[in-house]
Amino acid sequence: MNTDDFLASRFEEHRSHLKAVAYRMLGSLAEADDAVQESWLRLSRTDSREIDNLGGWLTTVVGRVCLDMLRARTSRREDLLEQRLPDPVISPEDGGDPEQQALVADAVGLALLVVLESLSPAERLAFVLHDMFAVPFEQIATIVDRTPSTAKKLASRARQRVRGTVPLPDPDPSRQRQVVDAFLAAARGGDFEALLSILDPDVVVRVDAGAVAKGGMWTITGAAAVAGQMANFKRFSTVYAAEPVLVNGVVGLVGRQNGEVRSVLSFFVTDGRIAALDILSDPDRLAQLVLIPPAE
Repeated sequence: MNTDDFLASRFEEHRSHLKAVAYRMLGSLAEADDAVQESWLRLSRTDSREIDNLGGWLTTVVGRVCLDMLRARTSRREDLLEQRLPDPVISPEDGGDPEQQALVADAVGLALLVVLESLSPAERLAFVLHDMFAVPFEQIATIVDRTPSTAKKLASRARQRVRGTVPLPDPDPSRQRQVVDAFLAAARGGDFEALLSILDPDVVVRVDAGAVAKGGMWTITGAAAVAGQMANFKRFSTVYAAEPVLVNGVVGLVGRQNGEVRSVLSFFVTDGRIAALDILSDPDRLAQLVLIPPAE
């Protein structure tokens, strides 16, 4: 094995970790892949003999790349005007392959990623690297070009904004699935009261239909308002074939029509009720997602 092959082999050992970092930073699977690829290009142009800790070096590099991407994103007016749900990671109920599991470890659900979108790029980086990957503040400081003390303050501010906004999901997947099954039964039967009974009073539904021209992204809050969408839920449950999946590690559904994916639903179940529901129906983005094959 020559030097280049050896370096490539060592890089592959860190790829899953780097993509997990980038996904939490960016909320986009394609952009996460781009960030990981850029970290490889930078490594290939560096004398690896000068790197004492390759994993730490690569984490620093991918963090810096993601920070630049976030800053560029927030500086574009169209990103301020056009919100969207983060990309979902969809896997079978048995958990999927190791890379999928790494992407959504530590309950990185869509609800948490939505909250992370509200942080500044530097706050998001400090929170993700320190609180999710235990990267020391001294290392984070070099990425954001601040002192370790300032990096610690960035993470603290982010933590305060995140705390309490995303309650812990029910730890039992079977109980989560029972609630989702009850949702489908109520939707198919058009049973308003049954649907209302499994909705948290403060439930939040986020729907991402795609570009503004296609409807954009909107939010519905409160059990009564969400139950008022019964006609849409009934259409989903009767027109589409609803397949059980995991979406970012929690229970979800993929809706297919004639084999084509039409929507992805991610349920956040806590205390036996649906506290949040994220619906991605943007056909352009659905076409780009890596989905499990349809059930036979």
